[in-house]
Amino acid sequence: MQKIYISVFTVMLLVSCSYFKTEPVEEAVAKVGDNYLLKSDIKKILNSNISREDSLIVVNNYIQSWAQQQILLEKAKINLSEDKQSEFEDLIKQYRADLFINAYKEGLIAKSMDTTVSQEELQHFYEEHKINFKLNEDLVKLRYISLPSGYADLDHTKEAFQRFDKEDKEYLKNSAIKFKAYTFNDSIWVKSSSVVQKIPQINTDNKDSYLKKEHFFELSDSLGVYLVAVNEVLNRTEMAPLEYVEPTVKKIILNKRKLEFIKNLEKDLLDEATRKKEFEIFEIKEKTTE
Repeated sequence: MQKIYISVFTVMLLVSCSYFKTEPVEEAVAKVGDNYLLKSDIKKILNSNISREDSLIVVNNYIQSWAQQQILLEKAKINLSEDKQSEFEDLIKQYRADLFINAYKEGLIAKSMDTTVSQEELQHFYEEHKINFKLNEDLVKLRYISLPSGYADLDHTKEAFQRFDKEDKEYLKNSAIKFKAYTFNDSIWVKSSSVVQKIPQINTDNKDSYLKKEHFFELSDSLGVYLVAVNEVLNRTEMAPLEYVEPTVKKIILNKRKLEFIKNLEKDLLDEATRKKEFEIFEIKEKTTE
Protein backbone atom coordinates (compact mmCIF):
# COMPACT_ATOMS: atom_id res chain seq x y z
CA MET A 1 0.00 0.00 0.00
CA GLN A 2 1.33 3.38 -0.96
CA LYS A 3 1.87 5.79 1.94
CA ILE A 4 -0.67 8.53 2.61
CA TYR A 5 0.99 11.67 3.86
CA ILE A 6 -1.39 13.74 5.95
CA SER A 7 -0.33 16.79 7.87
CA VAL A 8 -2.44 16.90 11.02
CA PHE A 9 -1.29 20.45 11.60
CA THR A 10 -2.55 21.44 8.14
CA VAL A 11 -5.93 19.75 8.73
CA MET A 12 -6.30 21.72 11.96
CA LEU A 13 -5.65 24.92 10.08
CA LEU A 14 -8.48 24.21 7.66
CA VAL A 15 -11.29 24.42 10.19
CA SER A 16 -10.76 28.07 10.97
CA CYS A 17 -9.93 30.83 8.50
CA SER A 18 -7.89 32.58 11.17
CA TYR A 19 -5.34 29.75 11.07
CA PHE A 20 -4.77 29.72 7.31
CA LYS A 21 -1.15 30.16 6.30
CA THR A 22 0.80 29.58 3.13
CA GLU A 23 1.58 25.86 2.81
CA PRO A 24 4.11 24.11 0.58
CA VAL A 25 3.11 22.06 -2.47
CA GLU A 26 0.20 24.34 -3.34
CA GLU A 27 -1.27 24.04 0.18
CA ALA A 28 -1.63 20.26 -0.02
CA VAL A 29 -3.25 18.39 2.84
CA ALA A 30 -2.68 14.83 1.60
CA LYS A 31 -0.66 12.97 -1.00
CA VAL A 32 -0.96 9.64 -2.77
CA GLY A 33 1.84 8.97 -5.20
CA ASP A 34 2.07 12.04 -7.41
CA ASN A 35 -1.48 13.17 -6.63
CA TYR A 36 -2.20 15.89 -4.09
CA LEU A 37 -5.37 16.84 -2.25
CA LEU A 38 -5.37 20.62 -1.89
CA LYS A 39 -6.74 22.93 0.77
CA SER A 40 -9.05 24.44 -1.85
CA ASP A 41 -10.62 20.99 -2.37
CA ILE A 42 -11.28 20.68 1.36
CA LYS A 43 -12.86 24.15 1.57
CA LYS A 44 -15.59 23.03 -0.82
CA ILE A 45 -16.92 20.45 1.64
CA LEU A 46 -16.92 22.68 4.72
CA ASN A 47 -19.53 25.21 5.79
CA SER A 48 -19.96 27.61 8.68
CA ASN A 49 -22.88 25.68 10.17
CA ILE A 50 -20.79 22.86 11.68
CA SER A 51 -18.59 22.93 14.74
CA ARG A 52 -14.80 22.71 14.75
CA GLU A 53 -14.95 19.13 16.04
CA ASP A 54 -17.43 18.10 13.34
CA SER A 55 -15.27 19.85 10.74
CA LEU A 56 -12.32 17.69 11.73
CA ILE A 57 -14.41 14.54 11.36
CA VAL A 58 -15.70 15.63 7.94
CA VAL A 59 -12.20 16.55 6.75
CA ASN A 60 -10.62 13.30 7.96
CA ASN A 61 -13.38 11.20 6.40
CA TYR A 62 -13.03 13.07 3.13
CA ILE A 63 -9.25 12.62 3.10
CA GLN A 64 -9.56 8.89 3.76
CA SER A 65 -12.15 8.53 0.99
CA TRP A 66 -10.03 10.55 -1.44
CA ALA A 67 -6.95 8.46 -0.62
CA GLN A 68 -8.77 5.18 -1.15
CA GLN A 69 -10.04 6.40 -4.49
CA GLN A 70 -6.59 7.51 -5.62
CA ILE A 71 -4.99 4.23 -4.56
CA LEU A 72 -7.63 2.20 -6.40
CA LEU A 73 -7.24 4.41 -9.45
CA GLU A 74 -3.48 3.88 -9.52
CA LYS A 75 -3.96 0.12 -9.14
CA ALA A 76 -6.51 0.15 -11.96
CA LYS A 77 -4.10 1.97 -14.27
CA ILE A 78 -1.43 -0.60 -13.56
CA ASN A 79 -3.68 -3.58 -14.14
CA LEU A 80 -5.79 -2.36 -17.05
CA SER A 81 -4.46 -2.68 -20.58
CA GLU A 82 -3.55 0.41 -22.59
CA ASP A 83 -6.39 -0.33 -25.00
CA LYS A 84 -8.93 -0.43 -22.16
CA GLN A 85 -7.54 2.78 -20.65
CA SER A 86 -7.70 4.46 -24.06
CA GLU A 87 -11.30 3.30 -24.42
CA PHE A 88 -12.19 4.81 -21.03
CA GLU A 89 -10.48 8.09 -21.89
CA ASP A 90 -12.55 8.32 -25.07
CA LEU A 91 -15.71 7.69 -23.06
CA ILE A 92 -14.74 10.41 -20.60
CA LYS A 93 -14.12 12.89 -23.44
CA GLN A 94 -17.48 12.04 -24.99
CA TYR A 95 -19.28 12.36 -21.65
CA ARG A 96 -17.66 15.75 -21.05
CA ALA A 97 -18.67 16.92 -24.52
CA ASP A 98 -22.23 15.67 -24.00
CA LEU A 99 -22.51 17.59 -20.70
CA PHE A 100 -21.50 20.87 -22.33
CA ILE A 101 -23.62 20.33 -25.44
CA ASN A 102 -26.75 19.29 -23.54
CA ALA A 103 -26.43 22.26 -21.18
CA TYR A 104 -26.13 24.57 -24.20
CA LYS A 105 -29.15 23.00 -25.91
CA GLU A 106 -31.30 23.11 -22.79
CA GLY A 107 -30.39 26.77 -22.28
CA LEU A 108 -31.47 27.64 -25.81
CA ILE A 109 -34.65 25.61 -25.48
CA ALA A 110 -35.59 27.37 -22.24
CA LYS A 111 -34.87 30.76 -23.79
CA SER A 112 -36.17 30.39 -27.33
CA MET A 113 -38.59 27.50 -27.73
CA ASP A 114 -42.30 28.26 -27.60
CA THR A 115 -43.85 26.15 -24.84
CA THR A 116 -47.43 27.29 -25.43
CA VAL A 117 -49.76 24.50 -26.54
CA SER A 118 -53.16 25.62 -27.74
CA GLN A 119 -56.36 23.72 -27.08
CA GLU A 120 -56.64 23.16 -30.83
CA GLU A 121 -53.22 21.45 -30.88
CA LEU A 122 -54.18 19.26 -27.94
CA GLN A 123 -57.48 18.28 -29.53
CA HIS A 124 -55.89 17.58 -32.93
CA PHE A 125 -53.14 15.37 -31.50
CA TYR A 126 -55.62 13.57 -29.27
CA GLU A 127 -57.97 12.78 -32.15
CA GLU A 128 -55.12 11.49 -34.30
CA HIS A 129 -53.74 9.24 -31.54
CA LYS A 130 -56.88 8.42 -29.58
CA ILE A 131 -56.29 4.68 -29.95
CA ASN A 132 -53.20 5.06 -27.75
CA PHE A 133 -55.17 6.49 -24.85
CA LYS A 134 -57.26 3.53 -23.75
CA LEU A 135 -57.97 3.35 -20.04
CA ASN A 136 -56.53 0.56 -17.94
CA GLU A 137 -58.64 1.50 -14.92
CA ASP A 138 -62.16 2.80 -14.29
CA LEU A 139 -62.60 6.56 -13.90
CA VAL A 140 -65.35 8.41 -12.06
CA LYS A 141 -66.57 11.94 -11.55
CA LEU A 142 -67.98 12.42 -8.05
CA ARG A 143 -68.28 14.58 -4.98
CA TYR A 144 -67.61 13.20 -1.54
CA ILE A 145 -67.85 14.04 2.15
CA SER A 146 -66.50 12.14 5.14
CA LEU A 147 -68.23 13.14 8.40
CA PRO A 148 -67.25 12.25 11.95
CA SER A 149 -69.39 9.74 13.84
CA GLY A 150 -72.43 11.38 15.47
CA TYR A 151 -72.28 14.48 13.25
CA ALA A 152 -75.07 16.76 14.52
CA ASP A 153 -76.19 18.32 11.23
CA LEU A 154 -76.19 15.14 9.13
CA ASP A 155 -79.69 15.50 7.63
CA HIS A 156 -79.17 19.10 6.50
CA THR A 157 -75.73 18.26 5.11
CA LYS A 158 -77.05 15.22 3.24
CA GLU A 159 -79.91 17.25 1.72
CA ALA A 160 -77.56 20.04 0.58
CA PHE A 161 -75.05 17.52 -0.73
CA GLN A 162 -77.66 15.75 -2.88
CA ARG A 163 -79.39 18.87 -4.19
CA PHE A 164 -76.11 20.81 -4.61
CA ASP A 165 -77.49 24.11 -5.91
CA LYS A 166 -75.78 27.48 -5.45
CA GLU A 167 -76.95 27.98 -1.86
CA ASP A 168 -76.12 24.38 -0.98
CA LYS A 169 -72.59 24.76 -2.28
CA GLU A 170 -72.11 27.86 -0.15
CA TYR A 171 -73.47 26.09 2.92
CA LEU A 172 -71.23 23.06 2.39
CA LYS A 173 -68.21 25.26 1.76
CA ASN A 174 -68.80 27.12 5.04
CA SER A 175 -69.30 23.84 6.92
CA ALA A 176 -66.27 22.08 5.41
CA ILE A 177 -64.05 22.87 8.39
CA LYS A 178 -66.15 20.36 10.39
CA PHE A 179 -65.77 17.58 7.79
CA LYS A 180 -63.08 14.91 8.08
CA ALA A 181 -62.48 15.01 4.31
CA TYR A 182 -64.33 16.25 1.24
CA THR A 183 -64.20 17.06 -2.45
CA PHE A 184 -66.85 19.14 -4.19
CA ASN A 185 -65.27 19.26 -7.63
CA ASP A 186 -67.32 16.64 -9.46
CA SER A 187 -66.20 17.78 -12.91
CA ILE A 188 -62.79 16.08 -12.89
CA TRP A 189 -62.03 12.43 -13.51
CA VAL A 190 -60.43 10.40 -10.72
CA LYS A 191 -59.36 6.76 -10.58
CA SER A 192 -61.84 4.43 -8.96
CA SER A 193 -58.97 2.98 -6.92
CA SER A 194 -58.69 6.36 -5.17
CA VAL A 195 -62.31 6.04 -4.04
CA VAL A 196 -61.69 2.50 -2.81
CA GLN A 197 -58.80 3.76 -0.70
CA LYS A 198 -60.90 6.53 0.88
CA ILE A 199 -64.01 4.53 1.81
CA PRO A 200 -63.37 1.36 3.80
CA GLN A 201 -66.65 -0.38 2.85
CA ILE A 202 -65.89 -0.17 -0.88
CA ASN A 203 -63.51 -2.70 -2.38
CA THR A 204 -62.56 -4.06 -5.79
CA ASP A 205 -65.29 -6.70 -5.57
CA ASN A 206 -68.26 -4.43 -4.81
CA LYS A 207 -67.17 -1.10 -6.30
CA ASP A 208 -69.29 -1.57 -9.43
CA SER A 209 -72.41 -1.70 -7.24
CA TYR A 210 -71.60 1.71 -5.77
CA LEU A 211 -69.72 3.59 -8.47
CA LYS A 212 -72.53 3.93 -11.00
CA LYS A 213 -73.53 6.90 -13.13
CA GLU A 214 -75.81 9.42 -11.37
CA HIS A 215 -75.83 7.44 -8.17
CA PHE A 216 -75.94 8.75 -4.60
CA PHE A 217 -75.13 6.54 -1.64
CA GLU A 218 -74.42 6.81 2.06
CA LEU A 219 -72.21 4.48 4.07
CA SER A 220 -71.25 4.47 7.71
CA ASP A 221 -68.99 2.64 10.13
CA SER A 222 -67.60 3.16 13.62
CA LEU A 223 -65.39 5.98 12.29
CA GLY A 224 -68.10 8.08 10.68
CA VAL A 225 -70.41 8.63 7.71
CA TYR A 226 -69.53 8.81 4.01
CA LEU A 227 -71.68 10.67 1.48
CA VAL A 228 -70.92 10.07 -2.20
CA ALA A 229 -72.63 11.38 -5.34
CA VAL A 230 -71.35 9.85 -8.58
CA ASN A 231 -71.91 11.88 -11.75
CA GLU A 232 -70.23 9.88 -14.50
CA VAL A 233 -68.28 6.65 -14.95
CA LEU A 234 -65.84 5.47 -17.60
CA ASN A 235 -64.97 1.81 -17.63
CA ARG A 236 -61.53 0.41 -18.32
CA THR A 237 -60.79 -0.26 -22.03
CA GLU A 238 -62.82 2.84 -22.97
CA MET A 239 -60.99 5.80 -24.45
CA ALA A 240 -59.60 8.18 -21.88
CA PRO A 241 -61.12 11.67 -22.27
CA LEU A 242 -58.82 14.46 -23.37
CA GLU A 243 -59.30 16.34 -20.11
CA TYR A 244 -57.85 13.36 -18.23
CA VAL A 245 -54.83 12.76 -20.49
CA GLU A 246 -54.22 16.42 -21.34
CA PRO A 247 -50.98 16.70 -19.27
CA THR A 248 -49.60 13.63 -21.07
CA VAL A 249 -50.65 14.91 -24.48
CA LYS A 250 -49.07 18.30 -23.79
CA LYS A 251 -45.84 16.63 -22.69
CA ILE A 252 -45.72 14.56 -25.88
CA ILE A 253 -46.33 17.61 -28.07
CA LEU A 254 -43.62 19.62 -26.31
CA ASN A 255 -41.17 16.74 -26.56
CA LYS A 256 -41.78 16.45 -30.31
CA ARG A 257 -41.37 20.22 -30.61
CA LYS A 258 -38.14 20.02 -28.62
CA LEU A 259 -36.70 17.32 -30.90
CA GLU A 260 -37.58 19.41 -33.94
CA PHE A 261 -36.06 22.50 -32.35
CA ILE A 262 -32.79 20.65 -31.67
CA LYS A 263 -32.74 19.19 -35.18
CA ASN A 264 -33.12 22.64 -36.73
CA LEU A 265 -30.57 24.11 -34.32
CA GLU A 266 -27.94 21.53 -35.26
CA LYS A 267 -28.59 22.06 -38.96
CA ASP A 268 -28.44 25.86 -38.66
CA LEU A 269 -25.17 25.74 -36.72
CA LEU A 270 -23.62 23.38 -39.24
CA ASP A 271 -24.77 25.53 -42.17
CA GLU A 272 -23.40 28.67 -40.48
CA ALA A 273 -20.04 27.03 -39.76
CA THR A 274 -19.83 25.84 -43.37
CA ARG A 275 -20.75 29.29 -44.71
CA LYS A 276 -18.08 30.93 -42.56
CA LYS A 277 -15.58 28.26 -43.59
CA GLU A 278 -15.19 27.24 -39.97
CA PHE A 279 -16.13 23.72 -41.02
CA GLU A 280 -14.52 22.00 -43.97
CA ILE A 281 -14.30 18.43 -45.15
CA PHE A 282 -10.98 17.53 -46.69
CA GLU A 283 -10.60 15.05 -49.47
CA ILE A 284 -9.66 11.66 -48.16
CA LYS A 285 -6.93 10.15 -50.26
CA GLU A 286 -6.79 6.41 -50.23
CA LYS A 287 -3.39 4.93 -49.62
CA THR A 288 -2.26 3.02 -52.66
CA THR A 289 -0.02 0.00 -52.60
CA GLU A 290 2.46 -0.72 -55.32
